[in-house]
Amino acid sequence: MGAGIAQVSAQVGCRVALFDVSLELAQKGCDKIGRFLQKGVDKGKVTPEERDATLARVRPYEQVAAAVEGCTLVVEAAPEDLELKRRIFAELAECARSDAILATNTSSLPISRIAAGHPAAARVVGMHFFNPVPLMKLLELVVGEETAAGTVATARAFGERLGKEVITVRDAPGFASSRLGIALAMEAIRMVEQKVASPEDIDRAMVFGYGHPMGPLRLTDLVGCDVRMAIAEHLATALQAPQFEPPGLLRKMVQEGRLGQKSGRGFYPWER
Repeated sequence: MGAGIAQVSAQVGCRVALFDVSLELAQKGCDKIGRFLQKGVDKGKVTPEERDATLARVRPYEQVAAAVEGCTLVVEAAPEDLELKRRIFAELAECARSDAILATNTSSLPISRIAAGHPAAARVVGMHFFNPVPLMKLLELVVGEETAAGTVATARAFGERLGKEVITVRDAPGFASSRLGIALAMEAIRMVEQKVASPEDIDRAMVFGYGHPMGPLRLTDLVGCDVRMAIAEHLATALQAPQFEPPGLLRKMVQEGRLGQKSGRGFYPWER
């Protein structure tokens, strides 16, 4: 998702530093942006000039201090691991600008716990994008216990600049989108487990019956079965609600490495 966030930011004219744990991975993110834009060119939705200008605004980095130097907004899109995110934000406290907004793209972890004890807690906010970022219109802003009103206003203005529909939610477990989306996904997986219907037909029911752009099982493959299982486990514990408990089928798929699009197989086969 980091590549998607970088792409939409560059498309509206921002200079973007794309950091990953290695320069090779950061460059792969740039390459992913290039492939996505090329598809747009092939479909006549993006001009070659727009593609080239967007790519020229994105630069890969392997050192976080060099990447964030001078940045006014830093968006973290690491895996859903609270301690990992806290370590990242601790590092950002040392190397980011003193007035930079520090945003996390978490889809379920508490913003207030990520920012707990952080010297810039007033500048920490949740900016929950949706995958694929260039196509999905929603941006969910999550307000932590110490998030300043000015931080929220600036984050909202940036989201609107990106052309997103921006909603603001309190820092509650699962926020608004994940809490609803995960409940739907877990029930859909239980239906597959109980042989109620095929994954294809369950997804078709939601697409054609309820107008969803994508069914919950295909979306689970796209996000990652392991990612959705981690979110579900967090919500089941935080809310003490059995509807979020990951079904045995999902646990089995993750154990077998059937993670969805990124592994080539989940509820659907995927080309890698």
